[in-house]
This record gives sequence, C-alpha cells and structure tokens, in this order.
Amino acid sequence: MDSTIKKICDGDVRSASRLIRDIEDKLPDARAKIKKLYAHTGKSFIIGITGAPGAGKSTLTDALITEFRKKNKTVGVLAVDPTSPFTGGAILGDRIRMLRHAEDTGVFVRSLATRGALGGLSQAAGNAIHVMEAMGKDIIIVETVGIGQQEIDIINHAHSVVVVLVPGMGDEIQTMKAGLMEIADIFVINKANRAGAKQLQTELTSMLNLSPKTADGWKPPVVMVGNAFEPAEFAKDTAGLAKKIGEHHLYLQKSGKLNERMHRKAMTEIRDALGACLMEPVLHSLMESGELEKFSEKIRNRKTDPYSVAEEITEKFFQKRGKA
Repeated sequence: MDSTIKKICDGDVRSASRLIRDIEDKLPDARAKIKKLYAHTGKSFIIGITGAPGAGKSTLTDALITEFRKKNKTVGVLAVDPTSPFTGGAILGDRIRMLRHAEDTGVFVRSLATRGALGGLSQAAGNAIHVMEAMGKDIIIVETVGIGQQEIDIINHAHSVVVVLVPGMGDEIQTMKAGLMEIADIFVINKANRAGAKQLQTELTSMLNLSPKTADGWKPPVVMVGNAFEPAEFAKDTAGLAKKIGEHHLYLQKSGKLNERMHRKAMTEIRDALGACLMEPVLHSLMESGELEKFSEKIRNRKTDPYSVAEEITEKFFQKRGKA
C-alpha cells in the first residue's frame, strides 16, 4: 500500500489535509491517490447542511459535533465555500467557530474553496469526502454556503439533508421554491427566539402538508433551535436535532432508501469524474491556445452562439479522435 494512503487510512491529519489541498489545486497526483483510496470508502454516514449565509449553519454544525462525540462517533466536517477563496469570510469563520474541537483527535475539520476553477466544485467536495471516509470517520458533515444550484449539486453526495432557515430574512418562501422542498429531509428553524419564528414554522408546516409523503411515510420534521447564547436551551435543541438525524438514518436503513441514496451518489460521482476526464483537458488546451478567449469574444459580439461553439469544440476534440 502507498505510504500516503496508509497514513490517511490510519487517520493521519497532515496527510489527509495535504491531499485535500492537492484536490483543490487539481494536481494530477491527487486523482491517482483518490483512485487508490476509493476501496477504503463507503462506510461513513454523510450529512449535508445547507441554508442561506448567516443562517447559523456553522454554529449548528459545531453543536452537532459535540452531540456525536458524546456518542463516541468520530466526525469529519467539510465546510464548502463556493464564492471566493480570497475573502476568507466563510472559511475563516467556520474554522474559528469549531476551534474548540481542534485538540480532539476524533474530529477533523477542513474548508474547501473553488480556487477559481472552472466548475468541478461538486467533484472536489466529493473527493474530499472520500478522504474523510478513508480516515474512518463515522459521520461526515458537509456544510455549504448559500442555497444555489451548486449547493444542491453538492448535496447529491449526502445521505441526509438538513436545510437551515432563519425567521426575518425575508426570502424563506422563495427558498422553498428553489428546489429545497424536494431535497430536504429535515428543516431547522434556527434562532427561533426571533420574532416571526412561529409564523415561519406554520408556513413551512402548511407547505409540507401539501407535498406528497414518501412511499414509506417519511415527512421532513421541522426542528426549532433557539438562542445560541443560552447554552442549556441551545444544547437541548441541538440534541433534539441530532436525534432527528439519527431517526432519519434509521429510516433510510430500514426502508432501503439508503441504497437509493448511495446509488444517487455513485451516479453523481460518475458524472463528475466523466466531466473531469473529458472537459479538463479540453478547457486547458483551449485556454493555453487562446481559442477559448476568441470563442468568448465571438459569442459576446453575436458572431456565433454557444451551441455552435460547443459543436465545433466537440468535432475538434472528440469526433476526430473517434474516427482515428
């Protein structure tokens, strides 16, 4: 076994961090190591946590780590920042909030940024998850920033999906229309001590009552979590959230839905890997030659259209190779 692979499988944080960094940087050697690691993955329970910026996801994640550690579960946390690797905002904030777990060898927290790459955010997150799985983490929490399409794509890697909402942000119902009703397994109304929390709970419950239940009857619960500055009450609320997540995990296992989710995850990984193998060399070649910039200029000036450009690129890179 490769020495780096062995170290990661033995839980070595430094080796794991280095490989995740290489994944972010898209180094060729990283893909080779992921291929070797893959046989050691697939045993972790993966929880996706998403919601609007400022919803308190990092604080909830920190509290969930505490709850899972009480049950002697090892935890990996991947905090994904799809916005900018230069702002430091979400990345720095996540790491600071979870600093109290820094000395705990059973917890591994890592931030992941896009580094300005063309796409591939979901793939990078998926590979970073594999690293944590190979480390032997019982539970992996994937925390995403925002609630756009990229976050929904990343959630394809999770078994249970927690959507965090906050009263008074003004876009709760719009959030529901953004596709999160379909992917959410558990809703959390965070900062439930704020005005409007009960109204949000009522609206959300009404919407859930109108949506069809799953075949085996799982209906996403709405968990109220109060003020983080009232430690006793907050701990009680987050313990209730951890309990609901555990119930959903049990439901997935008993109903056979866990296999369906793992199939969905495998399909996502195939699409991501196929996209990387096909598109990355093409984009790199086009950027190196300056053709990508020329195509962009032609599209901007309406001298051509994106579909014609895509067809031309496909003809150049794939069809000719097929004939050869």
